[in-house]
Amino acid sequence: MSENRKKRMSMLDGLAAAGSTSRNAPMMSSNRALRSARDAVDSHRVWEIDPALIDDMRTRDRLDPADVLDLRDAIEANGQTVPILVRRNPEKDGRYLLVYGRRRLEAIRSSDKVDKVRALIASLDERDAMTAQISENMARRDLSFIEKALFAQGLVESGFGNQSQVAEVLTVSKSSVSMAISVAEIIGRDLATAIGPAHGIGRPRWEALARAIEASGADRAALADLAEEVHTAAEVAQVRGAVGDEDVSVAAFEAVLKKLSPAPPRAAAPSRRQVLRIDGEEAGTLRRTAKGLDLQLKDPGFADWIDAEAQAIVEELHARWKARAED
Repeated sequence: MSENRKKRMSMLDGLAAAGSTSRNAPMMSSNRALRSARDAVDSHRVWEIDPALIDDMRTRDRLDPADVLDLRDAIEANGQTVPILVRRNPEKDGRYLLVYGRRRLEAIRSSDKVDKVRALIASLDERDAMTAQISENMARRDLSFIEKALFAQGLVESGFGNQSQVAEVLTVSKSSVSMAISVAEIIGRDLATAIGPAHGIGRPRWEALARAIEASGADRAALADLAEEVHTAAEVAQVRGAVGDEDVSVAAFEAVLKKLSPAPPRAAAPSRRQVLRIDGEEAGTLRRTAKGLDLQLKDPGFADWIDAEAQAIVEELHARWKARAED
């Protein structure tokens, strides 16, 4: 075996072993898929390919493009240390399809200093390529809940498989995939993208957001605008040098959820009761409530007269009140 091939296998073994301190079934499944991708690598070299020749048709798995800029700066300073993995496009001669390494590819595409991407070329069909992508994601273990939910939704919509098959590949239960896809469908990709990955916001709170959207019938486009405003404000603050430690996508999530949360009911005004007296004797009570005034009279005859003269009495009292207010 050539030295270059040994290095190439070592690189892919490194990817396959990412996070290998855990020996559970999901990681073992990821290792097998990545080793299969390694074994499919052909030739004996890492190729330097024009990024424009690589088509990315994969299901998107990340929502935050900000880290691409950091990666671009790192590649420009230190070079691309880990190759991406591509396969030949069966429908377009001379072109390639990305298997994994989207962030590295996007970073180099956005660079003015690096014009070639270092890549391994593997002989994989579409399903094996998708499985390798999924396995790489599982190995990284840094996707947030909503990113995983949208990823599972995209896999089903792209025809990769039904929910049971996607659950098997992701090494999770079918019910968790079904629940995650339901949340993703209610929230919508545009709103989720506007919010961002929101690491630390787990399933229960995303479910709460989905329920709030359903219950209120809220305009998701308007909510996306609100989330974008949070990100814009953070960018402005950063330009001004006021950089906080808060995850902006978490702040955007909180702003959207707060917008949908019903305002707490106003506390009822405490009732006030005063005793009414005539010639020193208690004649009744007057109670001020949140809804108005409650007058209780002890003398039934007097109560009947007030009832009969209520309109005239109210008009006279209103005129007295108005005259006092104008003085």
